[in-house]
Amino acid sequence: MVYAAILGYGTVGSGIFEVLRTNQKIIDQRLGKALRVKYVLDLREFPGDPVEEVLVHDFDTILSDPEVEIVAEAMGGIGAAYTFVKKALEAGKNVCTSNEALVAEYGVELMEIARSKNRSFLFEASCGGGIPIIRALNESLTADVVDEISGILNGTTNYMLWKMETEGCEFAEVLKEAQAKGYAEADPTADVEGHDACRKIAILSSLAYGKFVNYKEVYTEGITKITPADIAYAKKLGRKIRLLATSRRTGDTCYAMVSPFLVGDGNPLYGVNDVFNAIFVHGNMLGDAMFYGSGAGKLPTASAVSADIVEIAAHLHESLRSDWTSEKMPLQEIDQVTGRFFVRVKGVSDEEIRAVFGPTDLITIEEVEDEYGFVTMPMKQGDYKNKAAMLGSRVVSMIRMKD
Repeated sequence: MVYAAILGYGTVGSGIFEVLRTNQKIIDQRLGKALRVKYVLDLREFPGDPVEEVLVHDFDTILSDPEVEIVAEAMGGIGAAYTFVKKALEAGKNVCTSNEALVAEYGVELMEIARSKNRSFLFEASCGGGIPIIRALNESLTADVVDEISGILNGTTNYMLWKMETEGCEFAEVLKEAQAKGYAEADPTADVEGHDACRKIAILSSLAYGKFVNYKEVYTEGITKITPADIAYAKKLGRKIRLLATSRRTGDTCYAMVSPFLVGDGNPLYGVNDVFNAIFVHGNMLGDAMFYGSGAGKLPTASAVSADIVEIAAHLHESLRSDWTSEKMPLQEIDQVTGRFFVRVKGVSDEEIRAVFGPTDLITIEEVEDEYGFVTMPMKQGDYKNKAAMLGSRVVSMIRMKD
């Protein structure tokens, strides 16, 4: 018999409990031994819920029980969650989590504690919800040198941009709808400002490249400035606006960023709509691969955490491998990254645009007057900034291009 405990009985925690109960028979069969939840920690009461049989209110009950060998953290945040996870690892228990904030901030430290105790710290559900991307990086792609990861890593923002695209909604309107449906939190900052996607691309880059990518150093923009006019320009160009988290390795360094992009129809991320996530990976032998699925939600996320629990149960006294080390990965300055840029300008003559940016086709839409849009030639972002400065406040906005 293998016993596990779940910290938190909110959306994810209750989902883990449901997955392990519903699929108990097949999980036991695949493991060759019984796996049971012995405790669920939460401060609240849940009258009439099956969790009552295993509900506890004191973390020390779990920590002091030698029968509990696996702890699944589903509390969220990095306060009590960090304290409890660290104590559990130090006590010789295995831990898994869906908490990308915890992993991005303390992942290196927690993995080192786990290794020192010959235990595991797993976090499959922290990036992409139910998409098994971390297991793929740790196990399936170990013969490849991964040099690029790009993805739609936040279902909330993808839903919002999709609704703006298909229904012509304003940002504020679609945000209220996303909150009403439970896709966005009451405070949506982490989603709409790109912070959630930033932490996830830092985690994936650290795993793919084997060195610690600090999320605090990743250039990050959100979607709060995207307007219906931007959507109209995108349609005129045959593109879609998507919030992408992307990183690329060159030699011993890499760049990483989160930003809205105009995605072309030849890109596999072009067709990713609604709340779905997708992660594109390029390996030097594999070439291109894409992982697609439910990026959030109670059961998809719980399924990924439960898979970690089962994996740990099959290797209780081993430290499951990960190539992520504490050595820091140097990041390129974002101004040195080359790309093309879609630029909107107002009150600028054709001649002046071409004098600054060179030959380019000018694009207009009915929704706005006295304004042009155009796509630059490939250039470093620093060069773009210098050119845009020559036009000053007449530059309305800029969105990066992704073919």
